[in-house]
Amino acid sequence: MISTTLRLAASAAILSLATATIPAGAQNMDAANPILEELNRNPDITILAEPTDPAVRKATAVVNGDVVTDTDVDQRLNLVLASNPTPVEAEERRRLRMQVMSNLIDEKLQIQESNENDVFISDEELDGAFARVARNFEMTPEQFAVYLRERDTSEMSIKQQIRAELAWGRLIRRQVQPFVNVGDDEVEAMIRRMEAAKGTDEYRIAELVLFTTPNTAQQVLQRANQIVEQLRQGASFPAYARQYSESSTATVGGELGWVQLEQLPEELQPVVEQLNEGQITQPIQIPGAVVLLALVDKRQILTADEDDTVLSLKQMTVPVPDVETQAALDAFVQRLGGSISSMGGCGGVEGVAAEYDAEVTVNDQVRLGDLPPQLKSLLQQMQVGQSTPPFGTGEEELRLLTLCGREQPQMAQAPNFNSMYQQLEQSRVSSRAQRYLRDLRRNAIIDYR
Repeated sequence: MISTTLRLAASAAILSLATATIPAGAQNMDAANPILEELNRNPDITILAEPTDPAVRKATAVVNGDVVTDTDVDQRLNLVLASNPTPVEAEERRRLRMQVMSNLIDEKLQIQESNENDVFISDEELDGAFARVARNFEMTPEQFAVYLRERDTSEMSIKQQIRAELAWGRLIRRQVQPFVNVGDDEVEAMIRRMEAAKGTDEYRIAELVLFTTPNTAQQVLQRANQIVEQLRQGASFPAYARQYSESSTATVGGELGWVQLEQLPEELQPVVEQLNEGQITQPIQIPGAVVLLALVDKRQILTADEDDTVLSLKQMTVPVPDVETQAALDAFVQRLGGSISSMGGCGGVEGVAAEYDAEVTVNDQVRLGDLPPQLKSLLQQMQVGQSTPPFGTGEEELRLLTLCGREQPQMAQAPNFNSMYQQLEQSRVSSRAQRYLRDLRRNAIIDYR
């Protein structure tokens, strides 16, 4: 019964949009830059050969000796396109193809560096991770493999991406995390700020970040607008964040976790404050980047959230008899409603179900916030033992829910020292991991064939 607007991965860093996720120097591109100074010294530049057109460049690349093939690019591109419910135009497909190539090169670099440091992912680990991805699609691994083949991609393509992510994560935990320091005073100050902010709003946000320079700002903004158009047509935000975003949160679908307004750059605060759950912003320009944000959820800091109420429910599924008129159907529904009102609460559900040849399903762990809006509003007002009216199309079956118990959410406790320490540490680890990958790109030998 769980239905959410955006399915996102586990929480990543608290926030690093304005500082940590922007490469060094990107926030002040007007500062002294020897390359730009040299290029601008003589503006009369003569191009001595025809430039390579990236739109027609062959996809095959060799990354430090490892090949990225046309097939690799095509299968990964099809995997992204499968998440888009509408056709993608040729120009957008060209840009997406170039981004896929960039991602595949990064994966080769990540796996190479991991192997160099004796970090390997076993086939058993890879199969387990693939099975977890399949469960996100509510499929078995076998069904998911068929799903991929039907979309002209493959199990091997997504497993390569998973292997790179697992290996890179393990390498970062070994090579980077031990050298990141977080002071006790920083953690305690963060806890005090949260306690002082009790009752104010906080927001669960996902991001898609595209870095800019003064010369590329307009081009990147145009690209961001095209991404927004695809997202508004139903494309998956996590899928696009993984493929397009240049932030370290790309590997977790752009997930930032829960943040407060004051933790956001000033340019983003009024925009986020006006968002409704499930909404996506227009592109927002901040120093050094263009940002898209999606509001996944909203709550009040350190207060009980009614959506976290846990319900115990019995669902009765009643087959609809073969009737020829609407009046006959209405009469059946009225008779069913009378039986429900007199059945005496949860203890009488099975008796009424037997009378109508109905099926009973019991669930003691239904979160109120996961119910469809119409049922959520009904159950909020119901007492234990009451039932909803019958609902459904009336064509084959009707359903109704009987409330058997309700566990009110507990008042949220202040975050403990360890959880806050981990959040701060993860933010800094993510920033250093981004710089690590940037250095690998800088030193790589890449040959396009």
